[in-house]
Amino acid sequence: MHLLPQLNALATALLQEFHQIPAERKALLHKLADYLVQQQNSPARLNFICTHNSRRSHIAQVWAAAGAAYFGLPAVETYSGGTEATAFNPRAVKALQRAGFQIDSPGGENPHYQVTFAKASEPLICYSKTFDDPANPESGFAAIMTCSDADENCPFIPGADFRLPLTYDDPKAADGTPEETARYDERVRQIGQEILYAMQLAAQKMKSV
Repeated sequence: MHLLPQLNALATALLQEFHQIPAERKALLHKLADYLVQQQNSPARLNFICTHNSRRSHIAQVWAAAGAAYFGLPAVETYSGGTEATAFNPRAVKALQRAGFQIDSPGGENPHYQVTFAKASEPLICYSKTFDDPANPESGFAAIMTCSDADENCPFIPGADFRLPLTYDDPKAADGTPEETARYDERVRQIGQEILYAMQLAAQKMKSV
């Protein structure tokens, strides 16, 4: 599936940068790809979990949905949650918009953003919630831990049949500094690069089976 034009161009560019991913990160991404292959005949539910479900977990969720569509992976469902609910941080929203995602906000204290990555796709409804929120799957899902705090503080995620510590540095550290925009863009690009790597690998493995 073709993504929105600017996002599609970014995805194409990121495919050329897979050699930049460190070997230890690729080892983790191979595990994610293997899980997707194992689930190819049933919905592969990916729940990206971080402490506040405000930045990294949402960025990973929307990239996973876009990456699955880009590589034509069947029945991949993406979710996100936290150990507590806050709000989808506006800085992360703006960074995703700069990357090419179309995001509409209805406003409110914890806005339910509509995130679109392709003309042919239904928008994702993204808002901050706990990982066990009714909107997320209760069982048969992968718990992808995107921050070390959540990974350490939640050694057990009920209902998960696969768990992966795919943690990222928090761009929040640059909030209010001259590096803020660059740090958020860097994190969006890194997460996109790694998620696309895993999705492409899964697609290649499915074709070879």
